[in-house]
Amino acid sequence: MLNGLLSRPRVRALALAVTFALLAALLWRSDESRDQLSGADRAGQNEPDSFVNDGRYLSFDEEGRRVAMIESPRIEQFETGGVATMTSPSATLYDKSSGRPWQLTAHNGTFHQPVDRLDLSGNVKVVRPLPGKREATLTTEQLTLDNRNRTAFTDKPVLITEDHGTTTAVGMKAWIDDRILELNAQVKGQYAALRATHD
Repeated sequence: MLNGLLSRPRVRALALAVTFALLAALLWRSDESRDQLSGADRAGQNEPDSFVNDGRYLSFDEEGRRVAMIESPRIEQFETGGVATMTSPSATLYDKSSGRPWQLTAHNGTFHQPVDRLDLSGNVKVVRPLPGKREATLTTEQLTLDNRNRTAFTDKPVLITEDHGTTTAVGMKAWIDDRILELNAQVKGQYAALRATHD
């Protein structure tokens, strides 16, 4: 019966047309799924290789003394490039000579492990202890901490607040162990007059 139907030229042409249409549809769908798969692969490159909740990174000097501690409620690690992104990072840097801690906080952080550098962004705050249980506070929107060279720097506006006044500038560099702060441009200060007390 099937041979009888296929012997007719019109039926054979129709069957051949349906077969080609089905084959074209199958080929079309196989290309779509391949495109979707490659899209998923591309999205996977933006996904972290691992993550850590309540993570802590410690750094020590050649003598074994702790020089830095970085903590974050969530750290996502990307093996390619040796990068880790941090949510609400906080860092403690220890002055090598005095051992006094500098405290750093920010909304976001990106740690570049191969060069031991932390880029902080979003409401960055640095609190540095001063003699006499006083402290100085520096705020900015972006700050880079170079742990190898023990420096911190930014090209963004900064505000420094101390007991007796405030200083603003655009850009700065700090040498942590030498306790040197260099302000780059548009430096302005506002200080209260200190009254001398006589006994």
